[in-house]
Amino acid sequence: MNNKLRQGSILMLGAGFALLASAQQPPAPASPPAPMGFFVTSEGSGKGGDLGGLAGADAHCQKLATAVGAGSRTWRAYLSTTASGGQAAVNARDRIGAGPWANAKGEQIAKNVADLHGDVERDRNNIHKASALNEKGEVVSGRGDTPNRHDILTGSNSEGRLLAGAEDSTCGNWTSSTTGGAMVGHHDRVGGGNTSWNSVHRSRGCAVDQLKATGGDGLFYCFAEK
Repeated sequence: MNNKLRQGSILMLGAGFALLASAQQPPAPASPPAPMGFFVTSEGSGKGGDLGGLAGADAHCQKLATAVGAGSRTWRAYLSTTASGGQAAVNARDRIGAGPWANAKGEQIAKNVADLHGDVERDRNNIHKASALNEKGEVVSGRGDTPNRHDILTGSNSEGRLLAGAEDSTCGNWTSSTTGGAMVGHHDRVGGGNTSWNSVHRSRGCAVDQLKATGGDGLFYCFAEK
């Protein structure tokens, strides 16, 4: 065998060994799913719009998250409140952290606050019936289901800020089940004249039955602040 043939054989043999070694390499591990940073509560307070104020609503978020192993994060209820008792008004968008947020299955809901609220371009978030899951990863029933639970308490306008006007839209800053009303969004983006996830219409009242009458169950959104 002349030198050229010998060198060619060696090169081919080396290439074969390289291909074999490459084929035997284990596949790269898949990236772990993003941790849950968003959910619709699987249950309300049981007292309609009386959530125990922002502190009580936050505690409810934390309790539900802890029950599914996500209690190491700091959870905040997506709710706005009016100025009262020497306390300044609160905008829901200002209390949920910077993002990004994923649902219980690791699907991204929004990258940041601006995308969540469409500050730059509307409908850049991923909130709809199939993705706005509860903390257990379950789909929340919406329009067309029995019962319909798509009214989600927010007290906010579409930008995530306190709804302007004298009429109460926060159930007395989430402390009342007997007076006022609540601005709600639709997690399934269906009905009410628009498709807003956070600001569609005002409830008939704050009692359990009044919230159910318009397709709700006292549910609200929870976001991981950090």
